[in-house]
Amino acid sequence: MIGSLHPLDLLIIVGYLASVLYIGKRAAKGTTSEDGFFLAGRKLGKLYQFFLNFGNATEPQGAVSTASFVFQQGAPGSWLSFQTVFMNPYFWFMNVWFRRVRLTTLSDLFEARFNSRGLSMFYALFQILVACVFLGFGNVTAYKIASSLVVKPEAAWTPAERASVDGYHELRTLERQVKAGTLTVTQQTRLDILRDQSARGELHSYITLLGDVVFYLGFSIVIGTYIVMGGMSAAAVNEGLQSILIIVFSLLLIPTGLHAIGGWHALGEKVPARMFDLFGARGSDQFSVIALGAILLVSIVQNAGLSHNMGICGSAKNEFAARSGVSGNYLKRLMIILWAFAGLIAVALFGVDGLADPDATWGALSNKLLGPGLIGLMLAGVLAGTMSTLAAKALAISSLFVRNVYRQIWPDISQKQGVFYARCTIVVVLALGAISACLMGSFFSVVQLVLTVNIPFGAAVLTIFFWRRVNAPAVWACVILSTICILAIPVLAVKVPALRTNPGLVTVAADPSGKPVSVYFASVVHESPDDLGSRLVGTGRFNFECWLLDHMGFNVVALTPNQRFTATFFFDGIFPFVVLIVVSLITPRTDPKRVAEFYGIMKTPVGATPELESAAIAETRRDPGRFDHTKLLPRSNWEFCKWDRVDTVGFIVCSALSGVIVMLFIGVLKWAAP
Repeated sequence: MIGSLHPLDLLIIVGYLASVLYIGKRAAKGTTSEDGFFLAGRKLGKLYQFFLNFGNATEPQGAVSTASFVFQQGAPGSWLSFQTVFMNPYFWFMNVWFRRVRLTTLSDLFEARFNSRGLSMFYALFQILVACVFLGFGNVTAYKIASSLVVKPEAAWTPAERASVDGYHELRTLERQVKAGTLTVTQQTRLDILRDQSARGELHSYITLLGDVVFYLGFSIVIGTYIVMGGMSAAAVNEGLQSILIIVFSLLLIPTGLHAIGGWHALGEKVPARMFDLFGARGSDQFSVIALGAILLVSIVQNAGLSHNMGICGSAKNEFAARSGVSGNYLKRLMIILWAFAGLIAVALFGVDGLADPDATWGALSNKLLGPGLIGLMLAGVLAGTMSTLAAKALAISSLFVRNVYRQIWPDISQKQGVFYARCTIVVVLALGAISACLMGSFFSVVQLVLTVNIPFGAAVLTIFFWRRVNAPAVWACVILSTICILAIPVLAVKVPALRTNPGLVTVAADPSGKPVSVYFASVVHESPDDLGSRLVGTGRFNFECWLLDHMGFNVVALTPNQRFTATFFFDGIFPFVVLIVVSLITPRTDPKRVAEFYGIMKTPVGATPELESAAIAETRRDPGRFDHTKLLPRSNWEFCKWDRVDTVGFIVCSALSGVIVMLFIGVLKWAAP
């Protein structure tokens, strides 16, 4: 045995990896052209679109992070994932626009709309940053679960490892005494020291045998091998495979977990009642109803700019196939309910704050509940889901670089050469993702980064689709200023000693429960962990948004953690649009003829055959305004269109299904609550 892995588990995992490589080899036959490699020849029907959307939306990062957040904060912690239930009507419309623009990459969008090769290339380069974040997160997710299953035997612990685990258990004991009000002065001092160590990541509830660097390297090699061989076709098939596995491993933990805690009724007895209230977040929690609105706003904005949108929707053979992908998203929303209950079961099993690393909640559950074979199946599911998600993102990035960087510099490269350079790009991007994984912190900080990293271009894409007045200078200003305020300063400030030790920035306030929390940094620790008199040092993300709001007259120190979190997300979601609108109105318009042709093509329905498609586009080029009668505001610069029967019915159905899923979640929570 290797840690908690039985030979049967290893056999299942090896079998899955072999299957993935075989899929890549089989799919390689149709990847000699760029359309075949990037878009599967634009021939993917409703079933493939279902799996692509479900698989892309239902990544293990969602399962693992949801279970972790719910373990920490109860049902409201699921909103970081579950808010996407309200986005399905949005996808019903947006998937069509991504298909109708008839482009291969999102970089193409900026050249088609503004004739700006610079913006097109910059978007492609910017996506390296986005890819590093997403790929790094995927690597960390897989590692968190795998590492918790390959545990080092206690007899082999080093003195430092034993001290780390003992310190974790001591911290849990002292935290319980705080709640009971039985803490002595000496114990309080010890508690403060242990809290400092915990914030530094020095305390652990288990010791793993699995090295993170070795894991990231091996994981990336497997992903790179099958996607380099098979392209989008391999990704689509593997999405289907992982979709089945992700359902299986999501279902595994619930009945086994309930049996372990004593049945369904025991869940309500062992989990605090407040943790079952989906809309009842306390002031110290990160998620409230208003916070939900802020999260939904940034999710919609950043989603619009994701590079894989054009690959997934553009690969659909027609508009309805592109729209059919929405059904795959609904299955994910149901999965989120299962993931949330996995987090509640973990609370019942381990107790509130019962894990030193809440990010390992899913892995800890698997290790405790599943037997030989089942652990292997679950781990294979995690690997499958993470691989397919990372592969889709790596493929999208490679498409961007071939079309919008390589071909801009060397326009005469052949289709075969284009595919070769795409494969090389995939290797580089996966390597960068592995490196970024080594630099990442907690799930919450990474999820916050994932939700905001693509906002600068997401805001630009949304505005391009619906407002004629937007121009290239406005997009440049939006991307540069938003990147500085939302990404660069928040991430890099902690690297500047003068900032992370500035007395005005390491401010600490008490949350509603009386626990000290940092205002501007993710956390604040003492420079010397054993000296509570040493100066304070900020760690993690610097909330530059809160600092700006404070200097605009808002008293952010007096806000609760939930309110500061909400204010940060609203700022991130609104600021880019303010820049886009202001700069567009004070700078010259884009060439009206180019603008009219762009929106004319975007409103032209996709033809049922290549011949009909060519004829429809030719007609639109002759008469770009032939669909202007469909505009909701005919004589304005806004390109919102009147709904047809398909739009209306689809919106009603999507909204109704979203409402049913929310009510189902609430009903099950009430049923489980004491």
